[in-house]
Parts: sequence; C-alpha cells; structure tokens
Amino acid sequence: MARDTTDTMPIASRDDLVAWIAEGCKLGQSVGIENEKLPFYRDTLSPVPYEGDPATGRGGIRALLDGMAERQGWERILEDGLPIGLADDAGTGGAVSLEPGGQFELSGAPLKTLHASKAELDGHLDALKAVAEPLGIGFLALGAGPKWPRGATPAMPKGRYRIMAGYMPKVGTRGLDMMFRTCTAQANLDFASEADMVRKLRVSLALQPAATALFANSPFREGRPSGFLSERSHIWLDTDRARSGMMPFAFEPGMGFERYVDYALDVPMYFVKRGDRYHDVTGASFRDLMEGRLDALPGERATLSDWANHLSTIFPEVRLKRYLEMRGEDVGSAPMIVALGALFVGLLYDPAALQAASDLVAPWTAEMRQAMRDAVPAQGFRTPAGGRTLRDVARDMLEIARGGLERRAFRDAAGRDEAQYLAPLDELVERGQTRADMLLERFHGAWNGSVDPVFAECAY
Repeated sequence: MARDTTDTMPIASRDDLVAWIAEGCKLGQSVGIENEKLPFYRDTLSPVPYEGDPATGRGGIRALLDGMAERQGWERILEDGLPIGLADDAGTGGAVSLEPGGQFELSGAPLKTLHASKAELDGHLDALKAVAEPLGIGFLALGAGPKWPRGATPAMPKGRYRIMAGYMPKVGTRGLDMMFRTCTAQANLDFASEADMVRKLRVSLALQPAATALFANSPFREGRPSGFLSERSHIWLDTDRARSGMMPFAFEPGMGFERYVDYALDVPMYFVKRGDRYHDVTGASFRDLMEGRLDALPGERATLSDWANHLSTIFPEVRLKRYLEMRGEDVGSAPMIVALGALFVGLLYDPAALQAASDLVAPWTAEMRQAMRDAVPAQGFRTPAGGRTLRDVARDMLEIARGGLERRAFRDAAGRDEAQYLAPLDELVERGQTRADMLLERFHGAWNGSVDPVFAECAY
C-alpha cells in the first residue's frame, strides 16, 4: 500500500470490522495489478540508497520519487518531510510506494480491462525509465535480489518498517530477507458477495502453489544458486507463520467475513499510527486496542484506519481486504506481470471458469495443499499434485482461464481479447521450464557461473 489509511471513525464492536470488509462487495469486475522491482546502479550493480551515492553524487530513491512526481504530476506522500511515495489522486487512483529495501512498487488502479492495466504498466515503466536513466539506475525483474548481502541493502525512511525490522527476528529466521530482498507481483480482484468471496478465496488459495511455479523467477542468493526456483517463496515459509501461509480454515464450514475477522484479530499487531507517528505495539492484540487496554497506548481505542492498516500487515498467500489479493508470485517481465492479472481474471470472473477451477481443486485436502506449498519453491513444475504435477495443474489453469477471458470478450483496438496476455505462461508450460530453470541453465552455461549478466537480461 502506498499510503496508510486515515479513517478515524471509532470501532464500536467486532461487527464494525466485519462490516468494513463487507463494504467491499461490488458487482463490477475490476483488476488491479501491483509490481515491485529492485533498483540498482547499472555501472556497479550495487543497491540504490534513499539519498543516493555520496561518493559519486548520484541521486537515489528520493531523486526517483521527485522525478516521477514532476513528470507525472502525482502528489508526493511525505513522512517526516521526506517523500516516501506518490499518489495519483487526480487520476485513476494508482500509487507508487517504497518497500523496506527500496523496492519500487506500482500499486495499479482498479481498472475494467487487462488492456487498461497493460497500458497503465507500460506508462509507468516508460516514465520510470526516463527518470532513472540519467541517474544510472536500472530495475531488476526478479523475485529476489541475486547478488548483494542483506546487510548491504539500504533501509527506507518509513517508520512502520523500522518497527517491523525489530520484530521480524523474534518470529522467524527469514523475515528481514522478506523485507529487504524480495519482489512480488500481485493481482487484486473483486467479489460480489460473501459467498462469492469465499468461493474465489478457496479457488485462488488452492491454486497459489501452481501460480508460484508459473511465476518462479528467483533462483539466486548472494551470487550463487540458492537451491530454490523461487527464493522469495521459500523465504515466506519461515517469515512469520502467525500471519502467512495457506489459511486452511478458509476451507472449513462456516467460512466468511466473520471467520476472517477472527483470524485477523488473532494476528499480533505491528504498530498503531497516530498523526504522523508510528507507535510500536508489536505482539499486542487488536482486541486490546479495541478495549483501550494497550500498555503502549493506555486508553487509546481502535479506529477504522487502525483496522485497515492492521489488515495490510497480514501476509497469507491470498489476502482478503475489500478485495482479494493474489500474493504467491515472483515479479517478472512486464508481459509476465500482465499475465498474472490475466490468469486470475480468467479463472475467477467467468462463472463457467470459476466452476471448472472449483472442480479442479475440489479433491485436494488441506494436507495436499500444504505439501504443494512447501515443495514448490524448490521443485516448481515438478511438484507432485495428487498423482500429477503442478505443470499439469498449470496447463489446466491456463485452459480454464483462456475460456473465461474469451467469454469476457473485452477487445483491444485490434480486436484481440484478453486471452492474448496468457501467451508467456503458455510458453513456460509447453517448455516444462520455469523462468528460474532457464536462468539457472544460463548461470551454469553462457554466464560462466556469474549472476552479473542477470542485471542486463532481467532488467526493465
């Protein structure tokens, strides 16, 4: 999220929390596509600090934000007087934000078609290139940083990240890697009702391991193969199990808005924001904030902004807010980012496709879903899936999604429907290789054991 929510309406009861999510129900079928990318200096292949490189005087992340603001006319989002994001308040509602290690994120606006999402992404990348090139900055299209150690990664001046960085080592071994080293792409989709949400959540959760395989694109760590096709996905397995994972309760009877609220209430808090200040309440209960019983903020009670911000600090493979967020994928090239949106729009928005996808995952147990999730970072398409492999599942997903997109029949100026955007995924399934498999082949072959060529071959 580019900007923390600032709704100061007080929360009277648990029902208010449920109602806030339920207000997301809508009959429209928009798609919002997000992507993170890792900036680097092209001549040194080194990370980009917020204020730039003092040795050379080159600008850094702050200069990128200022340049983008001036070029696009977007409003700067400030914290302690420093720009930490941009918002297109006068336009479609898109935003730019910074992740902890300087990962530059476009939070795409909710748009009607994938054609519009592609145009939005192309415009963003064109503008970013125009601003970044004079600074000597490029951007990696990989799910995890391939070269420098975590300690060399600069930290961004955002209060919530300082709090998270202090808490992460208490709840897992890879939380700081998640914060400072990983990049994801994400597709955000609507639901029409509570029942529609549950159905879409279950289908997309069950299929996240297959999507992780389709988008696996992070096989390196500190200059060498990490042993995983998606180092990013592997990192999430030991980040913070209280707030991540496959949410098996979502498949149990009685799942709905209330059940998700109860789950979210059980996830420990990171912070409470009052004015411009983030208060560290790590490990505290949102229930205690509702009752005014937080030790760090005695008497302070929860507002709707606190609830919205808390939901943004929960990280399951599919996240529920006022829409559903697909979160299991490594970032990749621009066509792969659009393909992510196409995959889930095709699967979830057409009734026949949603039924076919539901039938596809219906035989899977919670144990099978978890086994796929655990295995996919290392095995990719080869991951066992109920007597088949995730490559087989991915092929079925693409066939179902293609039908859904064709029936949507949203066409571009050339008369082509949205199914065209599945082409990069079709190619991967046909080859039986993930992008990570292909990168590893290059590493052991033409690249002669160096990751440096990836900064040219996998950069925006």
